[in-house]
Amino acid sequence: MLLDLRRAITASIVFFVILGLAYPLAETGIGQALFNHQANGSLTANGSERIGQTWDGPQWFHGRADGDDPTATGGSNLGPRSKELLDKYRERIAGLEKEGVTPHQDLVSASGSGVDPDISPDAAYAQVPSVAKARGQSDDKLRALVERHVQGPQFGFLGASHVNVLELNEELATLR
Repeated sequence: MLLDLRRAITASIVFFVILGLAYPLAETGIGQALFNHQANGSLTANGSERIGQTWDGPQWFHGRADGDDPTATGGSNLGPRSKELLDKYRERIAGLEKEGVTPHQDLVSASGSGVDPDISPDAAYAQVPSVAKARGQSDDKLRALVERHVQGPQFGFLGASHVNVLELNEELATLR
């Protein structure tokens, strides 16, 4: 019986060292060596490329409705006939129209996660006239900027084309 207990304890220690220490350290090392930027949160000076940011004012491109609110990382459970949801949509539409932006679904509705950093190319192009006017830039120059930031589907077939609003606004900030 003592022999069985010793074998069980030895096996537990071996598996703890392999699976509890060596494997996680190896995974962390590989992640840091090969994917350092992603493993550390894809951070830029203005936030993470993977989390939507809030951009105030008509001089910036806006992301999805909930921006960087961490409490928005779950569904609201508001149904399509919800008065509260309808009021939110009307408020968002009025805000977009006030800035001179043609309301687009991506700009009015929230994403599934609530912190999606991407919008559709159509939603980005819909904002070009407003941003151009606020910045005193030409529409053509900003359309070209948006075009440079349109990313196609992953691997050419997974998902839809999208624009990362953080990356777009960071380049927009460098324009004169």
